[in-house]
Amino acid sequence: MKVKGRKVAIVGMGGTFPNCTDIADFNHKLFDNQSLIREWDQALAYGKNLRSSVSGFITEAEAGLEMVPSAIYEKLPEIYIDKLNRVPDKNLATADVGSIWAMINTLDAIKMAGWSKEETESEQTAVIMASGGPGSSILRAGWDLFFQLGAKSRHGGPHIVDRTMSYREVANVSCLIKNKGISESIISACATGLGNIGHAYRLISYGIQDRAITGGVEATSIEAFAGFDGMMILSRGFSPEESSRPFDKDRNGFVCSFGSGIVALEEYEMAKARGAKILAVIDGYFNNSDGDGDMFYPSFEGQKRLWKGLLSETGIRPDVVKVHGTSTPSGDSIELFGVVSTLGESGYHISAPKSQYGHMLGAAGAVELISSILMLENQKVLPCLNAVNLNPELERFQSNPEWTGTMKPMEAYRDLIPQKSFSKEINHITCLNYGFGGTNSSISISKDY
Repeated sequence: MKVKGRKVAIVGMGGTFPNCTDIADFNHKLFDNQSLIREWDQALAYGKNLRSSVSGFITEAEAGLEMVPSAIYEKLPEIYIDKLNRVPDKNLATADVGSIWAMINTLDAIKMAGWSKEETESEQTAVIMASGGPGSSILRAGWDLFFQLGAKSRHGGPHIVDRTMSYREVANVSCLIKNKGISESIISACATGLGNIGHAYRLISYGIQDRAITGGVEATSIEAFAGFDGMMILSRGFSPEESSRPFDKDRNGFVCSFGSGIVALEEYEMAKARGAKILAVIDGYFNNSDGDGDMFYPSFEGQKRLWKGLLSETGIRPDVVKVHGTSTPSGDSIELFGVVSTLGESGYHISAPKSQYGHMLGAAGAVELISSILMLENQKVLPCLNAVNLNPELERFQSNPEWTGTMKPMEAYRDLIPQKSFSKEINHITCLNYGFGGTNSSISISKDY
């Protein structure tokens, strides 16, 4: 349980974002109501074999990286070069692209936090992060080399395992910064990013650690994109900037995107004592499972229990709710009605950052938390782009005799969902993320007073 008096502060952050040079550029484009989603040449190369072709993707060149291919197989990296000299070569040798992003973002977060070498390498500093899946692009190249081309296993080089294992981001970051505290990954589908941050928060609030580098990552992967495209749940038929459209009645799927978000957490009084800038305070974290046995369909009751658990811990009513908001037909309506059933019909606004950069899978919760921190800093609500028309009719599930939620259509809540960024006094934000298998995560953050 929480140790009395142990608060947790967010003191640093870093990220790798689609179509952005750095976090300042990300900040500018978000509050300028821009979309970071583009037509993806890798998807277009497969023609009609893929239904969708838009993504918030990041190329190696855009991240300041260069892949040096194996002399035996050009699709398999021999090494990555950091053209901006941020990460030492020995650390690049064991990393896939996502792990390199995580290392770069970690260095940025630590610099912003102002941690000393001793604090960073302490037994009281944890590394808690993960991605939603394996290093698919490297796995595929390695398997092709062995299974299809008949090469010897050693021809794939010595680093396929460490570049693709589930724990790879933590392993690489921990080896880079040499922390001596807890290092682990929490993998929970599209709730991964927020789940890792929530776990790190608990380690500090329970008195187990004093600091943590934490977040979520999802490296650009046509393999992951193709998997979701095969499920027929990706957006199609719109221009790139109009493809992600949470809550709009014409939404037909999410935009598969990629990125990384890393934050530095610290016990509040320690951060204050050394004069750190407090970006935000974490008021509480709660997670649960739907428990209804459905792998994919969202649970209204599960989300209501999520809200109940978070509010029982914090007692804080948010000024903004940062929703999961994927643009899936059932997901958005269930989520909206869950928010309304908990908070009522006024007094707050809903922000859906996926409308601007798509769904970053394992990185989603972490990048969206950074977006929420930026809302606190800017005192502006980020928009829900493309939520042009909300359904004026009841959803099918609202006619179910077992339905216990609102009997109003989504259109009734138009005023909660802004289509453009606007200024507002923001003291508290609640962030929500969900994942396959019924996993749900929520966190509450506030301005420091």
